[in-house]
Amino acid sequence: MTQIRHQILPSLLSADFGKLEENIKRLEALGVTTLHLDIMDGNFVPNISFGPDIVSTIRKITKLTLDTHLMIQHPEAYIEKFYEAGSDILTVHAEATVHLHRTVTRIQELGIKAGVAINPATPLVMLEEILPFVDLVLIMSVNPGFGGQKYIATSTKKISVLKELIAKLNVQPIIEVDGGINAETIQTALAAGAEYFVAGHAVFANNNIELNYHTLKTLLQ
Repeated sequence: MTQIRHQILPSLLSADFGKLEENIKRLEALGVTTLHLDIMDGNFVPNISFGPDIVSTIRKITKLTLDTHLMIQHPEAYIEKFYEAGSDILTVHAEATVHLHRTVTRIQELGIKAGVAINPATPLVMLEEILPFVDLVLIMSVNPGFGGQKYIATSTKKISVLKELIAKLNVQPIIEVDGGINAETIQTALAAGAEYFVAGHAVFANNNIELNYHTLKTLLQ
């Protein structure tokens, strides 16, 4: 997996699925290395998106890294399915699985990266014991389930405290942020310590993928 610090991960949930392959090829041409896939079950979050079959279809279209975010209850039951579909990173929610360490370990045993996500109201203390074992931490800066929401301002402090905790523990997980990332918020999250920035509407709005992506990319430099 290509690991470039400070990169934008377009969320395909906001893409035009009628032109999915075209959209992905346009992102490839821009130098995007990682795509973000939002998996929603209508239970853990109040919406349903897609499952392993669509991930498999995306994998056939592209060789880009697939960052698959499981917003589902009992994600441990689906790890193998999303791995077999072609995911390179599997991120599960700390709130959704009882045996988090076992789930993270199982993901890594398959030879892919393991991430842990927390919702806006979940305290960072929930992560302290798992941080030495994960490759990525995803801070949700909106309540998951819908695209196009406004960035929750308290997420900035959460990112900065997480960065301090990572340094204190001398571990190396990537800090990813997802929710309300756009031209107005991306630099705030960057300054706090985020490295991966999930962006959906901010990339795909009005089909201006190239302009939108370049605008965000410039703000990371």
